[in-house]
Amino acid sequence: MPKVPVLHIILFLCTCISTLAAGALQAGANLIEDPMSIWTGLPFAATLMIILLVHEFAHFFASKKHHTLTTLPYFIPAPSFIGTFGAFIKMKSPIVTRAALVDIGASGPVAGFLISVAACIVGLSQSQVIPLQQAQDMINLGDSLLFSLLSWLVLGALPSNADILLHPVAFAGWIGLFVTAMNLFPIGQLDGGHIVYALFGRWHAYVSYVLVGVLAAPGTAAFIWGVGWEGWLMWSVLMLILGLEHPPVVYWEERLDPARRMLGIFALVVFIITFIPAPFQIPWD
Repeated sequence: MPKVPVLHIILFLCTCISTLAAGALQAGANLIEDPMSIWTGLPFAATLMIILLVHEFAHFFASKKHHTLTTLPYFIPAPSFIGTFGAFIKMKSPIVTRAALVDIGASGPVAGFLISVAACIVGLSQSQVIPLQQAQDMINLGDSLLFSLLSWLVLGALPSNADILLHPVAFAGWIGLFVTAMNLFPIGQLDGGHIVYALFGRWHAYVSYVLVGVLAAPGTAAFIWGVGWEGWLMWSVLMLILGLEHPPVVYWEERLDPARRMLGIFALVVFIITFIPAPFQIPWD
């Protein structure tokens, strides 16, 4: 009889609840006075959980295709304004070829990216354009190249004194694009690191060290002078803790076919168009 993945199920259900609560709080619900108002967070929570599920199970099935042992996804609930720290799977055996490395590394971000783009388009069509002064006390989200383009295509050019109040589905899509970019950083053993190692081999280490420095510089400036996003400093420190080296694949001599090279390059282009230099600006009273 197959073993029931109890921990995975509990973490998934807890993350469903935490994202529901986050979505409800975003909608202005008072969960203490009216606990049932948690269901107002469903559009946000359902969209975000679908994006995370698609991302992680794309990794999972790509790993199975290449006979790489892996766990089911671990979802991470969190008491944050989005309700989660994401999800991850743990690989329990080596990746044997460069082709497998590209497939496993690119599958999750590319699949999540496609769902996130769809969520952004649907959500932006239901979002509101509001005067800029109404947005001053709200969390201001940075724009990637792609999100700026989608906003322009769906809502048109905005006046200089206006901003977009995102529908919960659009906000979940924005988070999906942000998570895609974070995973595709070509550093260490992130998804982007897998891809760069498969494409460029020993150059992966140089790219990793340079990019950690590139992230640490503006993160440090933001921490000291309050300009930009200090989260990049924490992200660069985390990358150093996790390690910047990449374990070798078993059969390095097997060359990548053109389709895998194009997939890897496409994933790196996705990173460029979804990267946000300053993702969050949170107003403090």
